[in-house]
Formats: sequence, C-alpha cells, structure tokens
Amino acid sequence: MANFVLQVPNTIRSFAMFASPNPNGAPPGGSGSSSGGGGGPVILEIPIDKIRRPLMRTRANDPNKVKELMDSIKEIGLQVPIDVLEVDGVYYGFSGCHRYEAHQRLGLPTIRCKIRRGTKETLRHHLR
Repeated sequence: MANFVLQVPNTIRSFAMFASPNPNGAPPGGSGSSSGGGGGPVILEIPIDKIRRPLMRTRANDPNKVKELMDSIKEIGLQVPIDVLEVDGVYYGFSGCHRYEAHQRLGLPTIRCKIRRGTKETLRHHLR
C-alpha cells in the first residue's frame, strides 16, 4: 500500500477526503471495528485547525516532551497518528495533546490522524 501526504493550504475552508477503510492492508470485508460508521479507522492527514479539542486541559503539557516531539517531527515526521473521532463531518481530538501542540508550535498545517467514525452518543460518552 502506498503512503501519501496530503498538502493542504492554510486558507482552506472546505475539503473532501477519501481513503481506504483498511489502512493496515487487511482485505475488504475483514473484521474492522465499527463505531457508528462503516469499517474501521482510517489514517489521513487533515488540517490541524479542523480538529476540535473540546475538553479543558486538566494539566499543562510537559514542555520538554513537546520540544522532543518537535525535534523528532522535524527530523523524521510524526510516527504515531493522533486519535480523532469524526461525528457528522466534524473532527474531535481527545488524546495526542503533546503531538498536537508540537504540530501547532512548528506551524504545520496538517497532522496525521487515525480517524474513526462515531455517533453523537459516542461523542457524549467522550465528553463525560
């Protein structure tokens, strides 16, 4: 399976993305987890400003960890995508705080995400 990076301008207002529902190379119809949508998670580069981070931080990010991630991302790129929940076309991030901040501080327009689809009920569960 070929890897690709989607280059998106900072000024983008709307966009469409398409990807295989089986980023791990599993054959179609395999056993993927379904969270209110078809198939399992997909991995895509999406604009960082399109990800909502609805939870208030209970603690600050470790600045040393963010700096180390920034150095690593500059040298070899992001190795582990952040987890994102997509509900009705809106992306919500609940984890990957250090990686997200590192991308922001580097001024990168996109971030690699493992996206899984969910329902409004799934979103309510994450917000509890």
